[in-house]
Amino acid sequence: MLNSTLSYFILEAYISVGTLRYFYFMIIALLYTVIVTVNTSLIVIICMNRSLHEPMYLFLCSLFVNELYGSTGLFPFLLLQILSDIHTVSIPFCFLQIFCLYSYANIELCNLTVMSYDRYLAICCPLQYSTRMTFNKVIIFIIVIWLYSFVRCIINISLNFRLTLCGNILNSLFCRNYLIVKLACSDTTVSNIHGLFGVFLSIVVPLLPILFSYVKILKICFSGSKQTRQKAVSTCTPHLASLLNFSFGCLFEILQSRFDMSSVPGMVRIILSLYFVILQPLLNPIMYGLQMSKIQNACKNLFCYRKSSSH
Repeated sequence: MLNSTLSYFILEAYISVGTLRYFYFMIIALLYTVIVTVNTSLIVIICMNRSLHEPMYLFLCSLFVNELYGSTGLFPFLLLQILSDIHTVSIPFCFLQIFCLYSYANIELCNLTVMSYDRYLAICCPLQYSTRMTFNKVIIFIIVIWLYSFVRCIINISLNFRLTLCGNILNSLFCRNYLIVKLACSDTTVSNIHGLFGVFLSIVVPLLPILFSYVKILKICFSGSKQTRQKAVSTCTPHLASLLNFSFGCLFEILQSRFDMSSVPGMVRIILSLYFVILQPLLNPIMYGLQMSKIQNACKNLFCYRKSSSH
């Protein structure tokens, strides 16, 4: 960073909570514990059960790993900030947090996009599914999703790290890329163009195959048998719920970053800013765990095995 006089950012969005800080600390710590426990449990269940080594469950495993990655990029830092009286963050750590949270969001949407394509093949092309969605292709999809997201974030951060900043106050609970660009007093044309192009790549491009997949699935549902409709509903409902939940979280994040939200109460702004990092990792394993019968059966078998072993 060209402005060598700055060594930290001040996070201005933290409100004075007094003795309630311990209450908020316990709530956030409990949420993080639940997220880690549930997502880790489902990852272990999928890895240990060969019957779950199918494309859909491997993509789910990637999704659950990403939930752990994204929540770990925020929650430990947030817990420290809640207990602290001085809400500052060093510049290198701030960019590291941006990398974690933005790559998490990118991986999440890309993963959901590939899962929609997987559902399209399973419902619309069942006879060709095993040949078109092989184990090797699934692994390649997952590797490309993660590498692509990491490379995009590295390019973005490298552009913004070179900016000369004229301030160090961020009106946020955590580091946001757009807020740092707004502090720049040097030319931000390249960063702004890359940011707009990045939004197109991160949101518009993934939404096109999702729309294509669900249009095809709806056509099959309307023209197919009752069994086909039931299969589509049972496998697509958690995916759609996850996609809508994540879309709302991204929408709240964009509104927070791009528009003046000073008229909105502080606590509401805090909840909206944390929505996509709390609700998605918390609800995804619950939705898929309740909807996917194979995961339910694997959980029951594991529980029964532990119970019988203890006896």
